[in-house]
Amino acid sequence: MRAPRRFFLGLTIVAVPLLLALLGPLAAGEPGPRGISFTPGDGHRLGTDFVGRDVWQQVLHGGRTVVLTALAATVLAYLVALPVGLAGAVTRARWPEELLMRPLDVLLAVPSLLLILLVASAFSPGAAGLALLVALVNVPDAARIVRAAAAEAAARPAVEALRVQGETWWRVAVGYVGRSALRTLAADAGIRLTGVLYLVSTAAFLGVGVAPDAADWAVMVDRNRTGLFVQPWAVVVPALLIVALTTGTNLLFDAALVKSPRRKGRRP
Repeated sequence: MRAPRRFFLGLTIVAVPLLLALLGPLAAGEPGPRGISFTPGDGHRLGTDFVGRDVWQQVLHGGRTVVLTALAATVLAYLVALPVGLAGAVTRARWPEELLMRPLDVLLAVPSLLLILLVASAFSPGAAGLALLVALVNVPDAARIVRAAAAEAAARPAVEALRVQGETWWRVAVGYVGRSALRTLAADAGIRLTGVLYLVSTAAFLGVGVAPDAADWAVMVDRNRTGLFVQPWAVVVPALLIVALTTGTNLLFDAALVKSPRRKGRRP
């Protein structure tokens, strides 16, 4: 599949969950009276959930937390990983790199979800706390990706020439090394955002960072799964929206990073 088609496909897939997540609360209106639990139809577009609330209204309200938490966690992870990884790649001494990267290896050895659950068992994080936890568990891997991507550019003769010219660390690390690794980092950002979306959804599914009856797509899947065969829309719709969000995001980043093939001259 060519890049324009892949981009259009990704944009089409991701448009629905993004629009519902960002604009859904504005169109939801006031909640109506509750009905009978797990009732299809009966004046409700997608039926009712486990406590009799309208599923369509819950869908409209449930995406903003997932999207904003995942975006915030990804940005926070890179705000820490970029300077640490670039510093580890650009420095010429061994001990600064060891000081920066070895503590991250300890965190990397602990499963991400397990670390989130351990912290959540001692504290009760809200949406902001969940974003910080997800960012924390993504920092070690992101920093190593940044360091590996920047190491090749940092070993080029151009970097030594910039140092001889007296260029600042920022000019060398960000202006040259970081720019040289931009495509690799952009590809990792797309994959990481997909992983963060799954991690945020899984944590919310387990009740971390959200209330048990919150209007959240992942919570909807968890709380309504007992009535899956009675009223499947309460589970299927939010699950499909999460899958569409992650799949479409990955396709968009993949299409944006594909180099357009050079057109060969036509033969007369």
